[in-house]
Amino acid sequence: MTTIMEAVKKQEKAILQTYDYLHSIPEWGYEEVKTSAYVEKTLQEHGINVRRVTETGLVAEIDSGVPGPCIGLRADMDALPFTNEEGETYYCHACGHDSHMTMGIWTLLQLKELGLVKKGKIRGIFQPAEERLTGAKSMIKAGAAKGMDEFYGVHIRPIQEIPYGKAAPALWHGASVMAEIVVHGQTAHGARPHLGANAIDAAALVIAAINSIWLNPSDTWSAKVTRIHSGGSMVNIIPNKAVLSLDVRAARNDLMKEMVAKLEMACKAAAAVGCSAELKLGDAVPAAEYDQSCIDALGAAISHVLGQENCVPPLVTPGSDDFHEYKVADPALKTAFLALGSDAAPGLHNPAMHFKTEAMFTGVAILTEALASRVR
Repeated sequence: MTTIMEAVKKQEKAILQTYDYLHSIPEWGYEEVKTSAYVEKTLQEHGINVRRVTETGLVAEIDSGVPGPCIGLRADMDALPFTNEEGETYYCHACGHDSHMTMGIWTLLQLKELGLVKKGKIRGIFQPAEERLTGAKSMIKAGAAKGMDEFYGVHIRPIQEIPYGKAAPALWHGASVMAEIVVHGQTAHGARPHLGANAIDAAALVIAAINSIWLNPSDTWSAKVTRIHSGGSMVNIIPNKAVLSLDVRAARNDLMKEMVAKLEMACKAAAAVGCSAELKLGDAVPAAEYDQSCIDALGAAISHVLGQENCVPPLVTPGSDDFHEYKVADPALKTAFLALGSDAAPGLHNPAMHFKTEAMFTGVAILTEALASRVR
């Protein structure tokens, strides 16, 4: 009987061909037309049922026909936008989503070809717009996650975190919120500032208050003002409005709730100069909440494929991923997330990012082993 590793070894050239093509057609979130068409065609050609649930989002299933659990695997599809020297926008797979799709496709193909789905079903969710932080919500709304019992994700890791040849059975993402604080003042002539309320002065006080926020120092959290818009066409006009953009992160969902409450308190500092300020929460993703049995399944698969000495402890990252929206939508859903060492450098979200593509071979083997263990 062919083992999973033997099967993957035979398909290494084909796996790289899949990756090379997906890498060559990077597309922005919700615009993954060529990408999803290729994924759909490839899976259907191998007898896997695929349905399109959003314009570019796909759900693929391998059904054993025997009662059992529904085990899911998520692969994100979108690339990132960058600007070239001419000021033109171009797209690039600088976060490894092309590798995630490749591993997703080939995990399903190995499960199918080796007949490893003995009970229940395996579901592959090929999701758009992870980088826009809204793709998971669009798939959930379309019913892609309905009826799943367990759900797994995967992401290649930078060389600074986990080296090639090693992997972790859990990648603990933090919660992330993109927010704005809108400061309202009163316009006046620059020669008569006492008749107005300077929104820039108030913004400075609010920023100082934000920088004075403290949560438990043993936890990971941050609130950073990353952009300020204020002022008008004339220097001698007291501005009546300022808008602050913030990047807010916290290791846990309860910690993010506390941070948001303190940001609302920081807004009150604007009153010291006669202004008001309001916090507006924008795109957000929750922190990871995993199930130990799913983590153990990934850990066992990593140890089987790479050896126990190469199964490293769970990794905590300040980064975020909208994968965790599925858990929020269905609290009973059990989840885990594979952190795959790949020597990605110089770093994720860098247009020059590269990694050891051989990592995909072990990624496919680990995911195939882990998912197969849930449907034997």
